[in-house]
Amino acid sequence: MTLSDALTLAIARLRAAGIEDAPRDARLLLAHVCGIASDRLTLHLRDDIPAATQDLFSDVIAERLRRQPVSQLIGHRLFWGRPFRVTPDVLDPRPETETLIAAALEVPFVNVLDLGTGTGCILLTLLLERPGTRGLGVELSPAAVAVAQRNRADHGMEGPMALSQGSWYDPVDQQFDLIVSNPPYIAAAEMPGLAPEVRDHEPHMALTDGGDGLGCYGAITAGAATHLVPGGVLMVEIGPTQGAEVVAMMLAAGLQAPQVRQDMDGRDRVVSAVKPR
Repeated sequence: MTLSDALTLAIARLRAAGIEDAPRDARLLLAHVCGIASDRLTLHLRDDIPAATQDLFSDVIAERLRRQPVSQLIGHRLFWGRPFRVTPDVLDPRPETETLIAAALEVPFVNVLDLGTGTGCILLTLLLERPGTRGLGVELSPAAVAVAQRNRADHGMEGPMALSQGSWYDPVDQQFDLIVSNPPYIAAAEMPGLAPEVRDHEPHMALTDGGDGLGCYGAITAGAATHLVPGGVLMVEIGPTQGAEVVAMMLAAGLQAPQVRQDMDGRDRVVSAVKPR
């Protein structure tokens, strides 16, 4: 059996199970088990597939049929053009979160606080895009902190990026130019309707606050003024229906000039506001 034969069979299995973008998933998984860069897989499709590799490929396709995300199966996900390690202990970096990166890179900052850092992809991306800056990532889950530590090491950022385990501002004792966060914002009532890849394989504490999806914004906005320098910016990712409520929270916390930014699909995605000078 060639790699092409194995790929064809895998695509058929994934399609029969209703997996969206079955060809993409099958190619990524085949490249992974073969140890080939995904963009070079085409060059090897006529090669015979060793029996051990064929068995491994069959196993990962079986896991994908159980709706385990591709990123968890191959161990990483691209975000802002860079690979970040992914495990079941962290939220899978998503393309819409790049809207937060784009917005943050439009404001000046030297030091950044990332609340609920997860993989660390947001903070690491900002620091890598702005050499000479420094940041702190705070994360409640010890297992997620371990993943962020590995991503930090992968990108050689042990110096500029610090990590603390704790809840929101609890371990923070300084002020920052910029505070960013992608907090759990899915309402508990919405959880059953999520795709199985998300609902069954990503950490619920990174997805939902267990209530209406707005609870974490209350904690983040309430502590923002204390932990921002004058003129500093708070910037958070939101669900597409939460803009007005989060703007109101920021204003109530004494922040000014709130703005709502849309993602590539035209949905409200990021809210920001400024601490008065």
